[in-house]
Amino acid sequence: MRIWDLPPRLLCRQHLLGEHRELHAIWSVITRNKKGYSRHPETLRWQGRLKALFRRHDLEVAEMRRRGYQHRSPLPRRLATGRGRQDRWVDPVRRQKELLRRKGCSCRV
Repeated sequence: MRIWDLPPRLLCRQHLLGEHRELHAIWSVITRNKKGYSRHPETLRWQGRLKALFRRHDLEVAEMRRRGYQHRSPLPRRLATGRGRQDRWVDPVRRQKELLRRKGCSCRV
């Protein structure tokens, strides 16, 4: 699971759409108190920050639409509570860029 801390416009198709799926999984684990992945570091860093996760989703959706993709999985705004900014990371942004570069994809990092 990974939510990158980079602007979605920099992500290749694979990473943008993959992140979108994983964001929905994290949202579901947190808002529905599901056990699967509840102790994963990426899930834990979004605990108490659903407002920030909701904002990240909005950025993803805007980028998906800019690229011509359809989006049909809105998040309920009423559940977007907690902190509006993410200030916790699994890996620092520099390391995230390095990881993406190593993948050899078309991410622009």
